[in-house]
Amino acid sequence: MSRLPLLALIALLAVPASADAKGFRYGVASAEVAQTSAIVWTRADKPGAVTLQVARTPSFRAAVKRRLRAGVSSDNTVQVRLTGLRPGSRFYYRFASRAGRSERGVFKTAPPASANRAVRFAWTGDADPVKTGSKLFFAPFGVYSRMQRAGNDFNVNLGDTIYSDTDSKFASTDPLALSVAQKRAKYRDILGAASLRALRSAAGMYNHWDDHEFLDDFAVGQTSYPTEQGAPSGQTRIVTVNGRKLYRDSVKAFREYMPVTYSHARGIYRSFRWGRNLELFFLDERSFRSAGADDGPVCNNPPGSGQRDFAPTAPQSKRALFALLIPPLASPPPPACVARINDPARSYLGSRQLTAFTRAIKRSKATFKVVMNELPIQQIYADPYDRWEGYAAERLKLLTFLHDNVRNVVFLTTDVHANLVNDVRFKTLEEGGPVNSGITEITTGPAGTDTFKTDLNDTTGNPSAGDLANSAFFTRPPPDGPGVQCSNLDTFSYGQVKVTNAAVTVALRDAKGGAVIGADGKPCGPYVIAKK
Repeated sequence: MSRLPLLALIALLAVPASADAKGFRYGVASAEVAQTSAIVWTRADKPGAVTLQVARTPSFRAAVKRRLRAGVSSDNTVQVRLTGLRPGSRFYYRFASRAGRSERGVFKTAPPASANRAVRFAWTGDADPVKTGSKLFFAPFGVYSRMQRAGNDFNVNLGDTIYSDTDSKFASTDPLALSVAQKRAKYRDILGAASLRALRSAAGMYNHWDDHEFLDDFAVGQTSYPTEQGAPSGQTRIVTVNGRKLYRDSVKAFREYMPVTYSHARGIYRSFRWGRNLELFFLDERSFRSAGADDGPVCNNPPGSGQRDFAPTAPQSKRALFALLIPPLASPPPPACVARINDPARSYLGSRQLTAFTRAIKRSKATFKVVMNELPIQQIYADPYDRWEGYAAERLKLLTFLHDNVRNVVFLTTDVHANLVNDVRFKTLEEGGPVNSGITEITTGPAGTDTFKTDLNDTTGNPSAGDLANSAFFTRPPPDGPGVQCSNLDTFSYGQVKVTNAAVTVALRDAKGGAVIGADGKPCGPYVIAKK
């Protein structure tokens, strides 16, 4: 990636105006915005010379320029890290080539750490466009449009922006998107959505990955993945991959299209300070984790069935309640499966990241520490393997540290395609009753893919399973359920956030801009998390 010290350059460029953004059909984006730096991005339609303009005014008066090159080795994507920027300031940028000129992008740098300013942002994740002819099935991705209209200081795209395992367009080789070229094609597909392009150009974006940028429930050390793609209808097959190669190829394509700060040692773990009241922490929950507890047959129930137990950490009384929907729940979970989930030798963040994160968040002087969390850390019990619940020892270790050492922590999460708000309890249904941590997690999404309700219905083969799970379990207070404060399993959604010196306020919104409605028929929030 090139580096551009903005203040050291001389204003030079004048490119003819063009309203058509010719030559740059996938738009522009800014990312990793900090107090004095940011990354700007585009993709040229053809390889060749590209010129970047950056200015303090939308007219591009006194713009500075940098000559770049779009090449096939990066699929014609171009990105530059700007440095030497003024904190708390607005910047405009665009790109030009012989074919024409891109649309204009804008971003705002973070204010100084001493600034007592309100900060507004939104987050969502999980977008799976399925092409029907020339259109995307989940178009027009109204969630992105609503986030863009909010005029936020920045936005967060928290993973699963592509799905490498739900499209048959590569059936001539394998229905899964496994190669760099196939993953690049998936990114171009999602950037066909005008609403996402508009969101990326309207403000700085923090990009993050989750599992589907790789494969479902991905871990580097895992080699076998069950998938319905390429299997007869109603059946699954096991695809075997080289986990390290898949990781390298997926990271390359992700970094080309979703500009982010990455290193081999830290993955995409990083943090950003936005004034006196907010520090954002982004956890990398893919690069360093142990293989899932369900890797191999140890969690199969019944043994040898090839089907993992659906709720191995739930008390047997709650499992029995849903045995009519999922018959294997009538029997206890495999003991070896439960032991693997609780094994302290298994890691989620990896020891280096866990140490770096706990040290940094303890030292943070920001009023609120907001953790952008790929996967839920609250207890849900259903299908826990990929989430923090599937790595129980590290979950407990982290929660204990935060509870004992850090005030004003909030987790913001996506992944499960549902809106779920609750205290991140140490335990909920386990022996001795619930024990709160005092830390709130707010989970939202999806931006546009199958919802959690649809997933539950499909898993059980029962069209009422999602509604039953919501009314008979998720919303029921302990000891009958986790007592989720807001539980909506079937709405395209995002979270709108305001951070001040006094509180973090979160409103959950649907694709039309209305409040997300909980299982009780009432709006979910807004949730006000006051300073302690």
